[in-house]
Amino acid sequence: MLARREAILDAAWAVASAHGFDGVQMRAVAAQAGIAASSLYRHFRSKSHLLVTVLAREFERLDTEFDWSTGDLAPQARLGRLTTHLHTAWQANPHLTEAMVRAFVVADTEATGAIEHAVAVIEDMLARALGGPAPTAHDRDVASLIADVWLANLIAVISGRIDAGQARERIDRTARQLTSGPGATG
Repeated sequence: MLARREAILDAAWAVASAHGFDGVQMRAVAAQAGIAASSLYRHFRSKSHLLVTVLAREFERLDTEFDWSTGDLAPQARLGRLTTHLHTAWQANPHLTEAMVRAFVVADTEATGAIEHAVAVIEDMLARALGGPAPTAHDRDVASLIADVWLANLIAVISGRIDAGQARERIDRTARQLTSGPGATG
């Protein structure tokens, strides 16, 4: 069962990478995974549920790539390393980024669990980059704000209101302000 679920997520990742949100059709994902569409719908009831689950899995993979909470770097530098990695990753695959962000924004109640999981993973990575292996409540609050700024800027990029460079500057500026003020971590 787990192998089939992973095959479905791999197929959705491939279709979204090639075609973006509009190109992700459940039948195409099922065909890519080598299963019947009815089997796909037993695992994921909607396209948004499927793509938000792909997003959560991508965050999990990113979190296992590196320990964002340790090293000789100060908290702001650890956060900078993580945000640089995130910027590089979302720019490297714009169709996938567009698909996952749009799915996150339009997700229905079927995807609530996947959304909560994706948010928890990214906020935890950001909080650990700020506070180390045992982030404080303040680190978690700051991480939540940074995650919200990320989402807002990714929405602006995929809708064509700003470019990737402007998004990077906005996110970095917000992170600097949140981490360098009175009572801030770092």
